[in-house]
Amino acid sequence: MSSKTLTRMDLSEAVFREVGLSRNESAQLVESVLQHMSDALVRGETVKISSFGTFSVREKSSRMGRNPKTGEEVPISPRRVLSFRPSHLMKDRVAAGNKD
Repeated sequence: MSSKTLTRMDLSEAVFREVGLSRNESAQLVESVLQHMSDALVRGETVKISSFGTFSVREKSSRMGRNPKTGEEVPISPRRVLSFRPSHLMKDRVAAGNKD
């Protein structure tokens, strides 16, 4: 399995090649899309990208945890967590190893 990581620069380069915008405009477009997604998630909205997946923010309540080293119980404060649920198409594509 490859250890390559897709970066913002890779995304803007793909937009540059596929859409034909300048490199600067491509980078701005990628930044703008990511900013819109981030802003929506901060507001607690769900971000759904068809055929890709759904990003959502979950509210986790406080609970008691345990320090695995000492066994001591410690309170875990309430928090917001980001979760991603891939679409069935994305799951199938990843499972198939992207043979397309």
